[in-house]
Amino acid sequence: MTTEERLYKLEGIVEGVMATLPERITSLENRMDLLRQELKGDIAGLRQEFKGEMAALRQEFKGEMAALRQEFKGEMAALRQEFKAETAALEGRLGEQMASLRQELKAEMGSLEGRLGEQMASLRQELKGDMASLRQELKADINTALNRLMLYFSALAVLLALLALWR
Repeated sequence: MTTEERLYKLEGIVEGVMATLPERITSLENRMDLLRQELKGDIAGLRQEFKGEMAALRQEFKGEMAALRQEFKGEMAALRQEFKAETAALEGRLGEQMASLRQELKAEMGSLEGRLGEQMASLRQELKGDMASLRQELKADINTALNRLMLYFSALAVLLALLALWR
């Protein structure tokens, strides 16, 4: 085959291709439009699916948040109860210690009152003994003084009687 023949053959092929090219381009454009429509549908479907997933995730998140809130409230209530119980226990122990201290204080005060009473009784006894001793000493001194006075008066009476006799 010569170059011309090849050229004619190629021209025939090119004319054949050129004749079918508009149909193919139209077909290709139609396929591209169909693919665009299909792609738009797929994108719209994906959007809807994404929106659904987001709504489901929101609901799941809200549920978990509500559960966490409830759990937190439960924990707070438990902590409050524990705190109240601890406070009540501390108040009870404090009350017991206060009562114990009161009892010890009462016992100590009773003991002090008893010792003070004993010391007061002892001091009274000593004072009574000292006063009785002083009375006895005073009586003895008064008796001694009266006895001397009687002796002086007796001596004076004897002197006066002697003087009266001598005259």
